[in-house]
Amino acid sequence: MTFNDNATLGGGGAQRRGPGGAIAAGGGIAGLGAIAVLLLNLFTGGDFSGLLGGGAPQGGSSEATALEGCDTGADANARIDCRMDAGAEAINQYWSANVDGYRAPGLVIVDGSTSTQCGTASNAAGPFYCPPEETVYIDPTFFELMQQRFGASAQSLAQLYVLAHEYGHHVQQITGIMSRYPDNGAGEDSNGVRTELQADCFAGAWIGDMTEQVDANGVPYLEAPTEQQLQDALDSARTVGDDAMQQQAGGSVNPEVWTHGSSEQRQRWFARGYQYGLASCDTFVVAGGDL
Repeated sequence: MTFNDNATLGGGGAQRRGPGGAIAAGGGIAGLGAIAVLLLNLFTGGDFSGLLGGGAPQGGSSEATALEGCDTGADANARIDCRMDAGAEAINQYWSANVDGYRAPGLVIVDGSTSTQCGTASNAAGPFYCPPEETVYIDPTFFELMQQRFGASAQSLAQLYVLAHEYGHHVQQITGIMSRYPDNGAGEDSNGVRTELQADCFAGAWIGDMTEQVDANGVPYLEAPTEQQLQDALDSARTVGDDAMQQQAGGSVNPEVWTHGSSEQRQRWFARGYQYGLASCDTFVVAGGDL
């Protein structure tokens, strides 16, 4: 159990949007190429679902509605959508204490698919942050897809790691990091890799401090993570390394086209944030050979 059952929730600001539906259970995504595309979508903010052919949900957006039934930590333990909303509440509290003038991003729980300024949000696209909207999009069925089709455990803390990574991108956006270090192409020493590794470090820093965030009654939202939960989060970081994605796609490892960093780097920067906090997360001052 990750959340304290008696924690009072309601401040994550999540909304639900989309026409409904999800990837069909019987087919439409198969083979190593599909695995690579799904993993490529994760954390990229791009929509590569068209490469998958059939099976990805289609459609536009609908009016956003508020989440219902997400009132306590027990609800967050029982439902992924409530877990995302509750996680956002704790993450926002953390960043409010660490970034002057922090403003929370939007959080949209996607039902099926919905259009955004950064492409279509769906479980095929994976969770992403859309900078021009300052909004995080997550279809909770994505985690089920990872569990059922790709053997990932993707349990509660790994899900929160994914959420915290996307909120890390929001922090990079509002603090000017993204504008100071714009896209300069692919490669193991690129700004893109450094940006992603920093978001991993930010996520680890929050997880290391997450028991300090409390509700209006002083009850911590979250319990301290277990060793198994931490290993699950590290395994998620490993899965989305560029080298792992290249190997899963059946190709050779080519650092010249990396955009997110290797599995080892992603795990290491997550662990660095967890152990040493935000002060250790400046990936842009590290020499390329030490990244």
